[in-house]
Amino acid sequence: QVQLVESGGGLVQAGGSLRLSCAASGHTFSSYGMGWFRQAPGKEREFVAAMRWSTGTTYYTYYADSVKGRFTMSRDNAKKMVYLQMNSLRPEDTAVYYCAADAALTPATMRREDKYDYWGQGTQVTVSS
Repeated sequence: QVQLVESGGGLVQAGGSLRLSCAASGHTFSSYGMGWFRQAPGKEREFVAAMRWSTGTTYYTYYADSVKGRFTMSRDNAKKMVYLQMNSLRPEDTAVYYCAADAALTPATMRREDKYDYWGQGTQVTVSS
């Protein structure tokens, strides 16, 4: 069983920054693909970023077009942590942000929430204008 716990959400003004953290436990973390998704009020959950394991210590990171250049995803395998650094935040970034994990992410599946087996409880990010 995999457990994921997000933290770091909060209220920030437009143009500000936040760093979300996701603590993982219960699995061989280094080989798992990890993703960040978000869900705004009244909208469907959407892909934000994902990090797919390739071989050894090689990972590939992908971003939604809406956050590319502003958000950066990273991981610390020794600590079993995943991070989402969010800069230049906009009011439209307001949402509940979720961390997700799966053992078999591929380029074709990493943007699909139904391909992730494990989810955190979410953390609220609110960006004021």
